[in-house]
Amino acid sequence: MTDTVADLDARARELDQAHVFHSWSAQSQTSSLVVASGRGVRVWDHAGREYLDFASQLVNLNIGHQHASVVSAITEQASLLTTIAPATVNLARGEAAKRIVARAPEGFEKVFFTNGGADANENAIRMARLHTGRDKVLSTYRSYHGNTGAAIVSTGDWRRIPNEFARGHVHFFGPYLYRSEFWATTPEQESERALQHLRRVIEAEGPSSIAAILLESVPGTAGILVPPPGYLAGVRELCDRHGILLILDEVMAGFGRTGRWFAFDGYDVRPDLITFAKGVNSGYVPVGGVIIDAPIAATFDDRVFPGGLTYSGHPLAMASIVATLDAMASEGIVEHAREIGETAIGPALADFADRLPVVGEVRGEGVFWAIELVADRETREPLPAAGMARIKTGLVDRGLLPFVQDNRIHVVPPCVVTADEVAEAVAIYDEVLSTALEGEG
Repeated sequence: MTDTVADLDARARELDQAHVFHSWSAQSQTSSLVVASGRGVRVWDHAGREYLDFASQLVNLNIGHQHASVVSAITEQASLLTTIAPATVNLARGEAAKRIVARAPEGFEKVFFTNGGADANENAIRMARLHTGRDKVLSTYRSYHGNTGAAIVSTGDWRRIPNEFARGHVHFFGPYLYRSEFWATTPEQESERALQHLRRVIEAEGPSSIAAILLESVPGTAGILVPPPGYLAGVRELCDRHGILLILDEVMAGFGRTGRWFAFDGYDVRPDLITFAKGVNSGYVPVGGVIIDAPIAATFDDRVFPGGLTYSGHPLAMASIVATLDAMASEGIVEHAREIGETAIGPALADFADRLPVVGEVRGEGVFWAIELVADRETREPLPAAGMARIKTGLVDRGLLPFVQDNRIHVVPPCVVTADEVAEAVAIYDEVLSTALEGEG
């Protein structure tokens, strides 16, 4: 007898509960939401219930679900060659690398491919240490760089604490004007004082011991913390002064998310190493990588680079990159992300900030926005976890998949989202947030 659609959803939940161990979760409290299919900005369960995906899953579906040309490229590559060792030469790999470096600053000609963002950051750190002969890596407390050895210790949030097994990592506070660590009242003050703080950390740690500063160009999971004027350029100047490499993590912010190919393109800064993943192929096949400035790449011309992965430059991932970047260019998807942020998402969220007492601040660009929720606008006390849980449930019940982190909703739809889809989501956010403070206090 053929299973009904309800049976399929129930079967999926049963198997998940019985056999799947979920990341970052207490296993008795995992989600029961079933996703069976998707297209564009929408997903469905087996029974056909529809959801607007305004989380882009984990902020990776820049090109949306099931883009036809990317699916076709993966299928064609699978029929030709499904896998090959990384030491071999493969045309798809070369084509993918060529397209990636074409979007990077002049002087970046080489790409080291990884399986995702965490091992991209791992290998960027390894390159920096070997190139400089130094050990320490500085990164911010409000950051996430992945869940492998050095990447998780570079991470600043709570997730690093049970995982601190790697050496040589030092943290500092980056700029965040709404909750300033520096008693700043303007973006310019926040930038100046955050740079002074970093300058003192460098001096206290010993500049000659520091290999690299690792930053998300626009910190994502930490709150879509758009850098204030002059901050990234100031970090670059400190790095140059002390012979420190600058690694910019574009895993979440890159390839269209901010309305630019790379987020750092908007901030007058040139890194030494660029890490990427997620957005380069919308996560259709796991992939990441490091884009390497020429002087660093030359370090390993006659010196073995002691890093490698079995699936580095995997043909299916490479085909998906080529198709994604070609589609994003031909369809104007990056430009669309910038426009939809300026004309639809930004104005709608600014209206929330004006009208809704629960909204403390909104910030972002492109399709990369955060709504910071507070129990009290005057004190800026974060909305408690119970309130956030009610909001998340309310959004999902109304057919919207949200990205909820701490006391924030991250508004992060695919870059292909339309104005009508934004309006549909805004109406749902508005309905839920309008009553969010009821029962608080």
